[in-house]
Amino acid sequence: MMTDLAPTITRQRLLMEGFSGKRVDQYVITAYFNEITKALNLRMYGQPIIFSPGGEGKEENRGYDAFVPLIDSGISLYYWSSETFLSIIIYTCKDFDNGIAIKVTKYFFDVHDLVFRTF
Repeated sequence: MMTDLAPTITRQRLLMEGFSGKRVDQYVITAYFNEITKALNLRMYGQPIIFSPGGEGKEENRGYDAFVPLIDSGISLYYWSSETFLSIIIYTCKDFDNGIAIKVTKYFFDVHDLVFRTF
């Protein structure tokens, strides 16, 4: 267990991982960020930043690295194309419903066995 060094600062974190049942690209990632922020009543203050190094690094690690800034912190998404594997971290300074985040993510990406951890 990690010691809470700043108990007066609200921080909620949710890590979700699983294998996507659909192919992911920059348009799908943008649509997810729009959907998850709406479902959790979080506010974006900038456009998503989506990287796909295309040819850089190991072939098995190719995919997408994405981030969207929120008024209340941010959401990071990582996707490995060859494995259709997702890793998503929602980090906020505002409380949100983990159950809604899990449900929306599982449905949006058609993930059958989504695992998650809060911290």
